[in-house]
Amino acid sequence: MKYVYPAIFRPEVEGGFSIFFPDIERGATQGDDMIEGMEMAEDFLCSVMYDIEEEKSEIPDPCDANRIEKLPGDIVTLIAANTDEYRRRAENKVVKKTLTIPSWLNARAEDAKINFSHTLQKALKEELQIAE
Repeated sequence: MKYVYPAIFRPEVEGGFSIFFPDIERGATQGDDMIEGMEMAEDFLCSVMYDIEEEKSEIPDPCDANRIEKLPGDIVTLIAANTDEYRRRAENKVVKKTLTIPSWLNARAEDAKINFSHTLQKALKEELQIAE
């Protein structure tokens, strides 16, 4: 799904921005400058919306950015989130697993220059009947 929500970028005295979404009550983020802030805001919004979808919770309606009360110096901007893209990245993340095999099998596989990771993935897909 694609979402667009208004975000408030609040300048901090020591520099950078605190960034929060009036419609999202699950925390906030920050950035050292506007570019990093935009990246952090998008990542934050994607992760929160992904979690809401996974929980099957109600998706909050975005408010009208023009009606947000702001403090002097605040910047209100719209941030887009694509949870389909975020989900693909999150679900294809590599996970390290520890396994044990007999020493003799390990030695023969190493001698044959077997790629353990590839072989395990291939075997798991076959076992689970997952077509590539």
